[in-house]
Amino acid sequence: MTLQAVIFDIGNVLIEWQPERYYDRIIGPDRRRAMFAEVDLHAMNDRVDRGADFRATIYDMAEAHPDWRAEIRAWHDHWLELACPVIPHSVRLMRALQAKRVPVFALTNFGVDSFALAKTAYDFLADFDRAYVSGHMQVIKPEARIYQMVEQECGLDPAALLFTDDRTDNIAVAAARGWQTHHFTGPEGWADRLVAAGLLTPDEAA
Repeated sequence: MTLQAVIFDIGNVLIEWQPERYYDRIIGPDRRRAMFAEVDLHAMNDRVDRGADFRATIYDMAEAHPDWRAEIRAWHDHWLELACPVIPHSVRLMRALQAKRVPVFALTNFGVDSFALAKTAYDFLADFDRAYVSGHMQVIKPEARIYQMVEQECGLDPAALLFTDDRTDNIAVAAARGWQTHHFTGPEGWADRLVAAGLLTPDEAA
């Protein structure tokens, strides 16, 4: 089937998302490992991605773990330092597709307020033809419901969608629903996939 839309994940596809790296820098690897072992920060972030209040969720977790209060609050207060830097080649691929009038969607696990904040730093996040943001949808990848919601809203056949994500569990559920998929391990491989699909020329994908 002819592809009718390309869907980008955001974290680790368009913007690096490595919170551990931020904490390694500010408190050192040993303390970071101790904190992550004691506090389930990724589960906390999942709640934000499901639509929970960004600041309140993180600050409540900080109060529940007072020994790490300042460090946990940094997840909110210094969030843009966790969600960086941009992956320039991926952004160029997004722009190249849109220049050829290929619809480009986002499907991302992102909180309502954190996504709004990210758009202040990364202008391309406002330029998707459609942005499917988990915080607004109140369901996260890899739950099948979020993919079903995308299908229903865009009205396209699943086989007409090409989706890239850095997580294999997210890819697996999309593929099971009939989406075309690409496991993102770097922008070069994604560029090659877009060329192979006939969406971009090698020069356009460079």
